[in-house]
Amino acid sequence: MCELLGMNSSKPAALNFSFAGFSERGGRTGEHRDGWGIAFHEASGCRLIIDDRPSIDSPLAQALKHHPVKARNVVAHIRKATQGAVAPQNSHPFTRVLWGTTWSFAHNGNLSSFRPAPDPHVVPAGETDSERAFCYLLAGLRRRFPVQPPSRAALFTAVQTMAAVIARHGSFNFILSNGDFLLAHCSTELHYVVRAYPFASASLVDCDLRIDFRQHNHLDDQIVVIATLPLTTGEQWHRLAPGELTLFAGGAPQAIHPGPGSDSGSTPLRLLMSY
Repeated sequence: MCELLGMNSSKPAALNFSFAGFSERGGRTGEHRDGWGIAFHEASGCRLIIDDRPSIDSPLAQALKHHPVKARNVVAHIRKATQGAVAPQNSHPFTRVLWGTTWSFAHNGNLSSFRPAPDPHVVPAGETDSERAFCYLLAGLRRRFPVQPPSRAALFTAVQTMAAVIARHGSFNFILSNGDFLLAHCSTELHYVVRAYPFASASLVDCDLRIDFRQHNHLDDQIVVIATLPLTTGEQWHRLAPGELTLFAGGAPQAIHPGPGSDSGSTPLRLLMSY
């Protein structure tokens, strides 16, 4: 299957160290040779780069290693096709605009029986189950909150409820961001690491590269990196539980407290405290 990479940071930050290891899995240390992509949520908007070549052979991927882009939220993906041809329109992340904001989404898994009724406002451009799931999520949010974005608690609950419905059709690990925060949902395998003071040193699993984060960060920097499988040794990765949805903001997992009138649905919230 595919693999996911995400970042949420307290300040604009570069993901080039983690991406260097992640991109190795797109054809060298992994079998994910059917395309790759990355979405950077910058202050000026969302910058999307996609390619249907393996990341290990992609000049675009190589350029990113040497000319990193700084952003507060990043969503990346390397693809092993299960549904849909190897083509740019089927490469993740997918992006759409909702409430005047660009959302990005990447999925790992296979939703073999998920074919929801199409919504005329959010139409897939490709043939993947992943893009159908993304459109289903955004269409559901648009129906629930047609005028303006809801509170984080209400949005979290709505996404949790819809994710549980989609996950009945197969594996549904995903990362979703609107540039303000990032949501990560685990169905089978998803991990995260918090990089904060006192910073550690780490070595990539997939290539011979090591970094001392103390030399590259300030005392108040805080970054969360999310990946299907841990990318490094020397730092503590946390595994999300199957069915768990986590919201990351400011470089940390956030506790969600449903307020009065929030749509709690039938699926209980899984909460993680900030630290």
